[in-house]
Amino acid sequence: MTTGTPFPTGASWFLVLPDTDAVAGLAARARSGAVQEIRHASGRPWLLGRWPARGMTTAVCGRTRLCVLGQHAVTEREAERAAGGGSPEAAERLARTWPGSHHLLASFDGDVLVGGTVSGVRSLFVAPARGAHGAYVAGDRADVLADLAGAEPDEGRLAVQLLSPGILHPLTAQTVWRGVDVVPGDHRLRLDHDGHVRTSRCWSPPPAELSLAEGARLVRDRLADAVAVRVADGAPVSADLGGVDSTAVVCTAVRSGAELVAYTAAIHDVLGDDVTYARRTAEALHPPNALEHHVVPATAVPLTFDGVHELEDDLDTPSMYSVNRHRRMYIIERAAERGSSLHLSGMGGDELFAGAAAHVHGLLRRHPRTGWRHARGFVSRHRWSRRTAVRQLLDGRSYGAWLHQVARDLTLPQPPMSVPLFEWGIPPRLPPWATGRAVEAVRDHILAQAPEAQALGDGHGVHRELATIRTLARFARHVQQMSEPLGVTFASPYYDDLLIEAALAVRPEERVTPWRYKPLIEEAMRGVVPDVSRLRTTKAHAAFEEETGLRRHRSSLLALWDDARLRRLGLIDVETLREWCRRPLAADLESALLHATVGCEVWLRSREESAGRRGRPRTDMGGIPA
Repeated sequence: MTTGTPFPTGASWFLVLPDTDAVAGLAARARSGAVQEIRHASGRPWLLGRWPARGMTTAVCGRTRLCVLGQHAVTEREAERAAGGGSPEAAERLARTWPGSHHLLASFDGDVLVGGTVSGVRSLFVAPARGAHGAYVAGDRADVLADLAGAEPDEGRLAVQLLSPGILHPLTAQTVWRGVDVVPGDHRLRLDHDGHVRTSRCWSPPPAELSLAEGARLVRDRLADAVAVRVADGAPVSADLGGVDSTAVVCTAVRSGAELVAYTAAIHDVLGDDVTYARRTAEALHPPNALEHHVVPATAVPLTFDGVHELEDDLDTPSMYSVNRHRRMYIIERAAERGSSLHLSGMGGDELFAGAAAHVHGLLRRHPRTGWRHARGFVSRHRWSRRTAVRQLLDGRSYGAWLHQVARDLTLPQPPMSVPLFEWGIPPRLPPWATGRAVEAVRDHILAQAPEAQALGDGHGVHRELATIRTLARFARHVQQMSEPLGVTFASPYYDDLLIEAALAVRPEERVTPWRYKPLIEEAMRGVVPDVSRLRTTKAHAAFEEETGLRRHRSSLLALWDDARLRRLGLIDVETLREWCRRPLAADLESALLHATVGCEVWLRSREESAGRRGRPRTDMGGIPA
């Protein structure tokens, strides 16, 4: 495998250094690719990297330095107030009231505090600095941190990336590099003067006590604030306009006075009604012509699997989104050509507003009559097996015990779409082409974590929603990394901490029901989204684009397995995989099994290509051929 370059072209990144000379060598290496530098009060380097100037607000108060980096509207005066609060905890409490999505970075006379976002859109990674006598460093890109810290890829951790439909908590706290770990979004990181690291929990889901009406008002206000901080500078803005959630973002932006260009991608399915509702929205907005709206024909938008054998994005982790890379980026590329510097999306809305039916598991124990009523409603609506639903609802196992079963069942077929969703999560599976070595590595990782694993929230529903948010927010990070070279900032307001808190604060039996489609956002958008769109109860799906894309781009997909890097590592059986790719596959389960494997292979290849383009040395990871 290629070691890669620590400084991906066109990407923003930062490195956080402790206030010690022990990391001077690493700082020198980082400085060679850094554009900006901020120092501790001692004069030693603290922050090194490359970030957009408009995304950074800094403050100095005595021997305290504080920075806010990301999508926000924090003024220097507000940052100074946080810096002068007297302690890292006081600064953090104030920062949690700021709208937007940002990292908080502070050096209190060399005592460092770093925090990201609950969703992980603003991720934070930590690693030991090689040769630095126990000192650690942190950063917001796993690849940059790994290369600077001298971390080696780990084949077992790569095998975990093959899981479908996604990686489980707490395995999400691992990267593909040995020794480089994720700081969970609900934790803060501290580095003392010697570079010793500790993390502690700083966020928990709010009590779910608000009524639907109270929560709707809060969500409306929080969404307005989230959009306002992103469009405040008056720069050109573009947006997706498709489903209920993106429509709410667009209408909120128009209401704030932003000049917006919105794009709706048509799909081939005649039942797909995004275009119909988008046009209704644009026509009903006031004042007239407040929104410039473009419909992109279905024939113009790339299909799934388009060009997967030649992708070159500098992503810091493997991404299942690679199969839809050209499809997702088509609109953003058009927006960039129009001069957009910010692209708004509705990503994250499903997790917050459709929610998890698994809340019924806890509701049964608090309010049995209401719980059984909701359970019957979900079973009837989705035509789930009643016997399986009852078994899941009566299952009182802890999250750790559930993980033990997941580890045992890794090679079973994926559960059918008709299986009820009342468990801790959808049990992930490894694909049929995973080698025995890969299966054992993943099983060992899960079993090592299971004894101490704790759910992310109190009950199946909150855990499932937060786990899904963490999983899907990675896609928003990847789209942002794909967009940066175009000069476009990708924004997904629903992943902001304050919006997540607002949604989760609503009583789940009112927020997630079998009888209404996304009632919270529907109520929140009264007077903001025209009723012709606000009351929509449908959602478009792109199964045709995936199944047709597989047939049309089968040669590109098969070319990806020529000299497959995953085979070199002994993680996949290429002949089994090739045979799978030659079959007609259903998009919902069979084709989706390919996404994680494609993402891993694309990422390994792009690491090699980026290294070759920049003259970096090429080294191979040892692996046993399958």
